[in-house]
Amino acid sequence: MTSRLSNAVLSTLKYASLLLAVLCVITPPYVIVVNAFKSGKEYAESSPFAFPESFFHFANFAKVIEAGKLGQAFANTGIIIVSALVINIILGTMVAYALGRFNFKGKGLILAAYLVATFIPLITTQVATFSIIQALDLFNTKRAAILLYASTDAVQIYLYLQFISKIPYSLDESAMMEGASLFRIYRTIIFPLLGPATATAVILKTINIYNDMYIPWLYMPSQKLGVVSTSLMRFAGPNSAHWELICAAILIIMVPTIIIYLILQRFIFSGIVSGSVKE
Repeated sequence: MTSRLSNAVLSTLKYASLLLAVLCVITPPYVIVVNAFKSGKEYAESSPFAFPESFFHFANFAKVIEAGKLGQAFANTGIIIVSALVINIILGTMVAYALGRFNFKGKGLILAAYLVATFIPLITTQVATFSIIQALDLFNTKRAAILLYASTDAVQIYLYLQFISKIPYSLDESAMMEGASLFRIYRTIIFPLLGPATATAVILKTINIYNDMYIPWLYMPSQKLGVVSTSLMRFAGPNSAHWELICAAILIIMVPTIIIYLILQRFIFSGIVSGSVKE
């Protein structure tokens, strides 16, 4: 009897904790969706959790697109993301190829340097970083954000190294016997087979750049260089904020990240390397 009671209590606690976790996850998107369709007066007079009078009230969306200049913000964000990703993926895969396929002096030191860099708080290096950006005459330009976002971090390097270790070295040897150079091996064998890792890196990096407000706000203060994250600041003042407009803008901004995830998520765990060499 005691055992059954203990199992019932544990089961109740388990499902209660799961329900609480689900509520914590779905509550913010729910609040954003229901408030995005409210007028300013309706938002002020109703609970943030209440349904709007109509889900066909699209005035907020039209206003944030025009007043928030979301078209320009999306264009600036897209240019920064694409440019930074191209540089980041090329650098990341090349570094991982060199570290994963060759043994040389200083290899361990390079890996340690990437690892140590992750423990240094970003905010502590901003004075030096800002000075470098100014010295390069990149302040208040999109090139500043592209350069800062293009950096390769330790997580990405170790992700690529993990996938490279699963690529049979016999592929490299076969290509060398055919006269392929190291760069051609990287370009035609290593880089294509790193597809799942690249998809993961693209998703993580894109979301990181898309959601970041600190770097654009600090290094690109010009209104013409606004990105989607800083465009939300147009609807918030020092004493008040138009939350119904902010919710509408957030809902619009969420759409591209959802689309990107749905397109790329099927590549993350796909076994591209599996079966590439006959046993």
